[in-house]
Parts: sequence; structure tokens; C-alpha cells
Amino acid sequence: MKTINELLGLKQQESEQLTKELNNLLANYQLFYQNLRGFHWNVKGEKFFELHLKFEELYNDAVVKVDEIAERILTLGGTPMHAFSDYLDHAEIKTAKNKTNGNECMELTLDNMSTLIKLEKAMLPLAQEADDEGTITLLTDYISQQEKTIWMLHSWLSK
Repeated sequence: MKTINELLGLKQQESEQLTKELNNLLANYQLFYQNLRGFHWNVKGEKFFELHLKFEELYNDAVVKVDEIAERILTLGGTPMHAFSDYLDHAEIKTAKNKTNGNECMELTLDNMSTLIKLEKAMLPLAQEADDEGTITLLTDYISQQEKTIWMLHSWLSK
């Protein structure tokens, strides 16, 4: 029986490297997601209702992306990380604990999203070299959406 990469017309070595990079991205998304949940639960102040809803919107989007990334890893023949200790070991995004100030939460969200975009952009040349249109599309869709979100959140902070 052919391997999944043979069936997909993908290069094995590049797919293995992409799987490693996608797992790193998955770890960062998991920390991003968890930070957003904490912001949603703990934010205080006059903008509570506005921010509570915004953080919920963002974490709902992040959890979909977590699933898509994990499924892409599986599609490439890999195994997605699934232990939180692994996420903590591999993620560049750090846990934001006990944050309640809305502006600080939003600034941390922007920093986290910036980290995600940098990771996604860094993966594009490898995906292109592997002729992996599925991963390229996944990453470019995320990047274009996140760029717009960053612009909007940055504008909100500039009040």
C-alpha cells in the first residue's frame, strides 16, 4: 500500500518537516486559545461586556484552527501533539496568568497573534518547496484573516 504522502503526491522528507513545524504551530495555538479563555473569564472594568464578547469570538476561532492544524498534521501522515506539557515545551507564546486589565489583555492578544503570523509565514517556503497546496492554503487563509484582526484590535487600542 502507498503512503499517504505518495497518494497526495507530496515529498516525504518535506512533509515530515512540515509536520514538525505544524506541531509547533499547534502548540502555539493551544497557548493562544488558553490565554484568550483566561482573558474572557477574568477581564474587568468598564469595557467588560465588549471585551468578554470579543475574547469569546477570538477563542472560538482559535479552537477551530487548532482542529484544522491537527487534521492537517494527520493528513501529512504525522501525529499531532496532544499533551499540554508538550505545548508548553514547544510554544513561543507564554501563558498569560491572572490578567484582568482589558488593554493589557488586548496587547497580549496582539503580541500572540503576531507570533502566530511570524510562524505561519516562516512555514510558507517549506510548504511551497514540498508542493503542498493544502498547507499553503491553510496558512495563507490564516495570515490574511489575522492581519485584518490585528488591524482592528490595534485600532481599538489606539482610542
